[in-house]
Amino acid sequence: MKLLRYGPVGQEKPGLLDAEGVIRDLSAHVPDFTPDQLSPENLKRLAAIDPASLPKVEGPQRYGPPIIGSQKFLAIGLNFADHAAESNMPVPDEPILFTKATSCIQGPDDEVMLPKDSVKSDWEVELGVVIGKTARYVDEDKALEHVAGYVTVNDLSEREYQLERGSQWDKGKGCDTFGPIGPWLVTGDEVGDPQNLDMWLEVNGKRMQTGNTRTMVFGVANLVSYVSRFMTLVPGDIITTGTPPGVGLGFKPPIYLKAGDTITLGIEKLGEQRQSVVGWRHLG
Repeated sequence: MKLLRYGPVGQEKPGLLDAEGVIRDLSAHVPDFTPDQLSPENLKRLAAIDPASLPKVEGPQRYGPPIIGSQKFLAIGLNFADHAAESNMPVPDEPILFTKATSCIQGPDDEVMLPKDSVKSDWEVELGVVIGKTARYVDEDKALEHVAGYVTVNDLSEREYQLERGSQWDKGKGCDTFGPIGPWLVTGDEVGDPQNLDMWLEVNGKRMQTGNTRTMVFGVANLVSYVSRFMTLVPGDIITTGTPPGVGLGFKPPIYLKAGDTITLGIEKLGEQRQSVVGWRHLG
């Protein structure tokens, strides 16, 4: 299934995308896609609904993030060997783990706002993993049983904040608007093997990143198992799993985002995003 949330900011409704690419309203069956709706049992219940029985949603719609209420937004650094090389960093012996503030989460096509005084804002297309069942010290061969589905993520990063202002990557990763997710949460049965998905990203129509999840240093099952040793993963938690080469930091000279740029990105089976980049402004 392709599960989604559609509508204006703060007024999103739950839906699904049918085989013809039409949004169907799920409001009569689920109040919203909150963490408690992501259990295997609930997903099985939703999968049994005939999409043709659901009301069609007419007209173009804004996609919100496909889940709301995530407790944790975790990220894995340098998980593609060729990206580590372009960053002039060694391939890690075990996963590098950091956090993105949940306040950075937004819809896949919402504007990306450069942080105040930003000079090195960058892009990263990544596979996101959404937890559906509590995971604590999970064995790798059982790890995918705890995954509700997968999402496209743009792990936007302010490189000066991340790399030049102390040792904490979090400062450059959790800025407002730096976590576009979606357009859909695609359940694991529809995705199949998460280690064979093409990925790409363009800036202003120019291809910057081309990759495939098969070249990840640590695969999805390994990562879910690994992270669950250090913290309990609960439904709704998101793990974004690293990016292939082609980020702005890796160019010589580096290329960074500026107001007026357009970012488009996508992952096979998981849908595409499109963001306009704007300058910093006060939010509310």
